[in-house]
Amino acid sequence: MVMFSKEQFAKLMDSTLLKPSATREEIIRFCEEATRYHFASVVVFPFWLPVVRRAMQESDVKIATVIGFPFGASGRSVKLYEARTAITNGANELDIVINIGALKSGEHNIVESEIKELVDTSRMAGLTQDAKRTVLKFILECHYLTSDEKKIACEIIRDSGADFIKTSTGTAPTGATVEDIRLIRDVVGPDLGVKAAGGIRTTENAMEMLDAGASRIGTSNAAAIVDGYVPEDYLESAGRRRRG
Repeated sequence: MVMFSKEQFAKLMDSTLLKPSATREEIIRFCEEATRYHFASVVVFPFWLPVVRRAMQESDVKIATVIGFPFGASGRSVKLYEARTAITNGANELDIVINIGALKSGEHNIVESEIKELVDTSRMAGLTQDAKRTVLKFILECHYLTSDEKKIACEIIRDSGADFIKTSTGTAPTGATVEDIRLIRDVVGPDLGVKAAGGIRTTENAMEMLDAGASRIGTSNAAAIVDGYVPEDYLESAGRRRRG
């Protein structure tokens, strides 16, 4: 079992608010909560980026948004435009849905060229906007993929210069699983980021994902997950299992 301090644990959370009904007031309260907890990032729709940037001027929490969300089926030029605009509007991190249909059609060259162009364009846009290095997370949407398709996508993303592979958008019938985290980690090795997302609502579930190899947790329940994390309790639980 991997152990963290309370502060380290909070810094593994991407606190997410991607409800279509979210209001400006809810977005601002969400940002205030993230600032109090010092999460890794907040994830919002692109429309809210200017609001979030103003709300989080004094915060150490990064600002993230989604690209090609939730199905990954936008044309390449649309995704590139979304990425450049998001960086201009203050995004430090981009969670990008890969072209799921192309992957399942065996058109791996299309998937690879799109991902590589998104990496190159986002890196350049970040430098141009003086935003430093934009963190790029590519979403597989594991629910729709076979094991072989997951492995192929992981290899493409690993070799593209991206920063993270993410399991899910949270909109498919299922989200992150321990098995998928282990598969991804086995393919990409120890250095690439792996983000577990989709259906993670409890501290125990988050710890399972981290123990399996995740390095970031995407959740709309981040505050409750962090509140439920008591390092001493997990040390005691781990000790009991070892003794047993």
